Amino acid sequence: MTCGLSRAEKYYSGKKKMHTLKNQFIVLPNEEDIVDVIVGKLGKTSDINLFRASRDKFDPKQKFLADKAYKGDDAIVTSHKKTKNKEITELQKQENKELSSIRIGVEHLIGRIKIFKVARDRFRLPHNKYNRVIMSVCGLVRFRMNQVFILGLNS
Repeated sequence: MTCGLSRAEKYYSGKKKMHTLKNQFIVLPNEEDIVDVIVGKLGKTSDINLFRASRDKFDPKQKFLADKAYKGDDAIVTSHKKTKNKEITELQKQENKELSSIRIGVEHLIGRIKIFKVARDRFRLPHNKYNRVIMSVCGLVRFRMNQVFILGLNS
């Protein structure tokens, strides 16, 4: 008898109320390229901890733009959030708009990956094939991006 969590319990995400695998994509602004992909981590792993585990791949002075799930690291710039008793200022609202206008390209690129439905729907193949499938999808997305930029069809 082993102590600890069963395989099913390890992948259970209480937030999603299902068994999940988590992916993290680090991309350049303006949908330029996919820089790093972390695939198939436990669903209950928080986004910020997933980032911290891969942080050593990058320059320590490098800054990142991220959504509110990554709040709490000095290397990450996130949008301002109103507190319970205090509204955000007009300057903070303007900074949030500027950050959102940069991050929209990142969200579009993640959307291109999710078009393949592997990253968002139930994965019905054996668990050990998930990494290869996600990396193949990222390769297809990068190939398509390069074709668009080479042909000058920026659409």
